[in-house]
Amino acid sequence: MALYKVLLYYCFTPLADPDAIRLWQRDVCESLGLGGRIIIAPHGINGTVGGELSAVKKYWRKTREYPAFRDIDFKWSEGSGPEDFPRLKVRVRDELVGFGAPEEVVVGDHGVTGGGQHLSPEQLHELVETKPVTFFDGRNKWEADIGRFKDAIVPDTRTSHDFVREIESGKYDHLKDQPVVTYCTGGVRCEVLSAMMIKRGFQEVYQMEGGIVRYGEKFGDSGLWEGSLYVFDNRKAVTFSSNPAVIGQCVLCGARSSRMQNCSSLSCTFESVVCDECSEQEFLCEEDRAKSSARA
Repeated sequence: MALYKVLLYYCFTPLADPDAIRLWQRDVCESLGLGGRIIIAPHGINGTVGGELSAVKKYWRKTREYPAFRDIDFKWSEGSGPEDFPRLKVRVRDELVGFGAPEEVVVGDHGVTGGGQHLSPEQLHELVETKPVTFFDGRNKWEADIGRFKDAIVPDTRTSHDFVREIESGKYDHLKDQPVVTYCTGGVRCEVLSAMMIKRGFQEVYQMEGGIVRYGEKFGDSGLWEGSLYVFDNRKAVTFSSNPAVIGQCVLCGARSSRMQNCSSLSCTFESVVCDECSEQEFLCEEDRAKSSARA
């Protein structure tokens, strides 16, 4: 039986010709039979690809041959099969993460400039032991429904475009003179988010180096992380041990669950926690329920 692996990675580095990188990456992935999603922008690359182990290893080697990508921090995880990534999407965009503020991303030889201080999982624990720390979730709000750092602030964000509005709203101004640790799945969002927060007056901002993935690899479920990690592929969620906490609640019956399911509205791309027993029922996400009530 073939062994399947998934690579998660990003690299902030100036790219003079993003479209040429797109064509090269598409050709490499197609030649190796890999699926996934890769975003290329003038300030770098962000991707998740999956396939058979031998093919993923070849992709890893070929990508690192490009000088600007030599030091990418690739994060490996277990795949379940071809169904993880049934398609390949390689696109050029203005931003690696769609905050809607490409002009705020300043990239130098060592990545994003003006961002928060990187913390390894071990350094994070050292910081938490020395002072009160606030965890700030850098993902979409619904991703945190099944997993997050203990007592983390989860901003009211449906997409990354909502973060600027959130941090400028005033509701987090009390954190501007306190230590804040931003975190996200693999670290890419917090590279930009931490810089945006510092620019808006937050004085002591850190970012979880390698994101939740790196933390989970080091401490599993014996540290400060609780629950499952939502992922944007057909796996839906991954865990870091055989006995993770189950913190999600089914939107239909309230039962504990880590299972995510798409909203029944055909125009909606967001997901909610739905347990196995309720999975055959139609349901609307929180926002679509509110719209439906307003129309009624």
